[in-house]
Amino acid sequence: MAKQDPDNTTHFGYRTVASDDKAGLVRDVFDSVANRYDIMNDLMSAGLHRLWKRYTIDRAGVRPGNVVLDLAGGTGDLARALCGKAGPDGHVVLADINAAMLRRGRSRLIDAGVSGNLSIARVDAQALPFADGTFDCVTMAFGLRNVTDKDAALASIFRTLKTGGKAMILEFSSPNGAIKPAYDLYSFKVLPALGRLVAKDAGSYRYLAESIRMHPDQETLKDMMENAGFERCRYHNLAAGIVALHIGYRV
Repeated sequence: MAKQDPDNTTHFGYRTVASDDKAGLVRDVFDSVANRYDIMNDLMSAGLHRLWKRYTIDRAGVRPGNVVLDLAGGTGDLARALCGKAGPDGHVVLADINAAMLRRGRSRLIDAGVSGNLSIARVDAQALPFADGTFDCVTMAFGLRNVTDKDAALASIFRTLKTGGKAMILEFSSPNGAIKPAYDLYSFKVLPALGRLVAKDAGSYRYLAESIRMHPDQETLKDMMENAGFERCRYHNLAAGIVALHIGYRV
């Protein structure tokens, strides 16, 4: 599930595509939605994404002086909070593969007065351009499911963590069975309709719904993190498992 195939194909939502093509297809999605991404997040989750991200920040336990990577950080929600936690003696790198999302994030953070302990980098999560043992913490919110080779991304995150550092992977996951019918109805009917009305792009939001279904479930992702070298791995279900926060340490 959600794994690159030996014949160099992978999934893009429910479609099978060449592995080399997926990054470009994902880029097109986020180029399309970047300017409406924040308002769509509020509409799609009824504002709950803010609580999920706040929970992630609280569990991250970032302290003054820490160096933090906010990977797939997009428009900067986590980076803004992390800068406050790291303080003037710490540093936060807001990183994403998508230039349009980073431009949006940079504008939002400048408007919020965040700059002194922040840098912005366009990176590929599968091959992070940072030295081994750079970061005290790496966060990744709602980005892993869009990566072509998730195993490579997890290994890259692990490599760049300091000993004792931790990864915080916040991602849509597999909800419990009781709410699944209603969740499927919302995902495949309401979500594309919202995309069409607000972002003028139903197709991109249909892809987002499909990409959630193709993402590894809670136990599978936990196993993947352990295979990448993380220890003391665990996850916390949020909203009945619609979202899960996975935590792993480099020991």
